Amino acid sequence: MSDERGYEVLPVEGGVPVKAWIRGVPLEEAAAQQLRNVARMPFVHRWVAAMPDVHWGIGATVGSVIPTAGAIIPAAVGVDIGCGMMATRTSLVASDLPDDLRALRTAIEAAVPHGRTDNGGKNDKGAWREPPDPQLQAWRELEPGYRRILERHPKLDRGSHVSHLGTLGTGNHFIEVCLDQDQRVWVMLHSGSRGVGNRIGSYFIELAREDMRRWFIALPDKDLAYLPEGTQHFDDYVHAVSWAQDYARTNRELMMQAVLAAARAAPGLPPFEVDVEVVNCHHNYVERERHHGKDVWVTRKGAVRARQGDLGIIPGSMGARSYIVRGKGSAESFHSCSHGAGRAMSRAEAKQRFSLEDHARATEGIECRKDADVLDETPAAYKSIDAVMEAQRDLVEVVHTLRQVVCVKG
Repeated sequence: MSDERGYEVLPVEGGVPVKAWIRGVPLEEAAAQQLRNVARMPFVHRWVAAMPDVHWGIGATVGSVIPTAGAIIPAAVGVDIGCGMMATRTSLVASDLPDDLRALRTAIEAAVPHGRTDNGGKNDKGAWREPPDPQLQAWRELEPGYRRILERHPKLDRGSHVSHLGTLGTGNHFIEVCLDQDQRVWVMLHSGSRGVGNRIGSYFIELAREDMRRWFIALPDKDLAYLPEGTQHFDDYVHAVSWAQDYARTNRELMMQAVLAAARAAPGLPPFEVDVEVVNCHHNYVERERHHGKDVWVTRKGAVRARQGDLGIIPGSMGARSYIVRGKGSAESFHSCSHGAGRAMSRAEAKQRFSLEDHARATEGIECRKDADVLDETPAAYKSIDAVMEAQRDLVEVVHTLRQVVCVKG
């Protein structure tokens, strides 16, 4: 059933409707079933909103917005808590860039730990051996909140925390140098709360599952285990997830500082100014908001807040355009928009389907890795960003259109 506002309505037997901005964009049945499962949870407020980049995820669909009254589903928030985007426009223009951008990419790669080796152990190239002063100062501000989490949940005190601050991670996380529609130079990056956020997410997901078993609560999917408001686990989770979201935002800010410093020192670039325009937004998080007359918890799993006037970032794939957008404040989407193009296939399928030659053609003209380890991130593994943007014209307006010229992958 279609709606004049630009979305499809998926009726759900025994649940609230799903409003899906999917016109012209494929929705696989596995993702549709996940949306229906979430919509049957008794505490969902009004409806579930699905963004045009929607695809199957663990627990809840990536690209979904889930407003809840009286409970939070930790697996819907996920384990990359606070994952999101940051973009900064510089005073540089395209003609200021050298013809060969390899030195710039190398400088960025040297300035920001990225990837993962040694199974995340002491020799992991994706973590700091000795965190620099800005990271240590940022950790001093974050540490009291972390210690408060550990007072009640000491099992979380393992693995990296300060050594991951200002690092990129793996998978679809990236750092890019881009040109906008006026040939101005931007730096854009994508990352979250790294190992400490993963531990917090995984830990509370399991706590929620244990509570469901203890209370004999049957669920359509075990990953929809929830924490009811008013319980100690709920209060502890809200504190921990809020802290991890602050960590994620700080992580992006530290990386941006390091990338800009590396660019200033790279050969061939003139002096430049920054902070001309800055956007820093989460797209995997939960927050208290007021919608349709009620204060609710809004979980955006692969979605960006897009209130009237909010600036957000919708990246394409390695070889596609990205967008700086301004929210239109759609009440129907709970003030949300997509967080990217969305995967069209699994990572394993992408590696089987595409060759290195395919990837090289798709990223022609972009200074980036073109090896087998990034085949799962090749542009054709993602949905069309053009179709995704067309499907959400009533949610956002485009402020800047970016195309990358340098891409560093985790």
